[in-house]
Amino acid sequence: MSEPTSRPNRGYGRWTPFWFLAPAVLTLFIIGIYPTIFALVTSFRRYNIARPREGFPFVGFENYASVLSDSTFWASLFLTAKFYVTVLPIEIVLGLMIALLLHKPGMGFLKSLARVTLVVPLATTYAVVGLIGRLIFNGDFGVANWFLDVLGIGGIDWLGSQSGAFAAIAIMDIWQWTPFCALIFLAGLSMVPGEIEEAARLETSSKLSLLRFVQLPYLMPGLTALLILRSADVLKLFDMVFVMTRGGPGSATDLVSIYIQRIGFRVFDLGTASAQAILLLIITILLSRLYIRVLYKEVN
Repeated sequence: MSEPTSRPNRGYGRWTPFWFLAPAVLTLFIIGIYPTIFALVTSFRRYNIARPREGFPFVGFENYASVLSDSTFWASLFLTAKFYVTVLPIEIVLGLMIALLLHKPGMGFLKSLARVTLVVPLATTYAVVGLIGRLIFNGDFGVANWFLDVLGIGGIDWLGSQSGAFAAIAIMDIWQWTPFCALIFLAGLSMVPGEIEEAARLETSSKLSLLRFVQLPYLMPGLTALLILRSADVLKLFDMVFVMTRGGPGSATDLVSIYIQRIGFRVFDLGTASAQAILLLIITILLSRLYIRVLYKEVN
């Protein structure tokens, strides 16, 4: 009896999968993990790059104490919270309405077309959205004032007034991220079993009851992920606001990320800026845990 032939060696070792993963892990470390560790270490030092001769001594929690007593930082954080509670509910409601509209029976072609179209704002970078916003809300030739003139309403100095600038950045954020909410909710609606949804439609003609008792449980995981992702996005929002208003006029759009950038790269106090960034990271983590505990447990 001939002995069984061994499996041919194709050159794959036990470490081969790790070599395939290495580029992704290295990239994640370079652009994600290392900057976070650097910011954490820097937050405990007096790190002013404008005065390198003084060195970068360890100061413990001095930077954090300075941040906690900084009224401008808390004003920027409050403004960011105001922006958050302004744009996120609108994006969720509009996204849900779009998703429910596309989920109706007989919307197959429009649903496929909408999925492609809704990706366009998401594929646009924040800086480009800011440039588009500057053109739309320009006081002299912007489309926004032209539209108001057509309606018989006088033009608004969008980027030159405090309320106008805040509304402008909110509108651009809603334009960019409402499609994302719609796609998340549309994916959740596609998970509803067809026979259950059809039976519910026969039992009741109330769309609100259908949404609450049949569709909503399948939307909760997506809503939880949506709140977590958008919370992180809003708290670190910088590019679009910086391009449109640079935090002005005055402090009307001085979100916390704009203020951190100013402390770090205009005042050159990287120690304090790092402490502010770490506190912002802690707030983001706490919000994420809150959303998971309150919302996600309902679908377990």
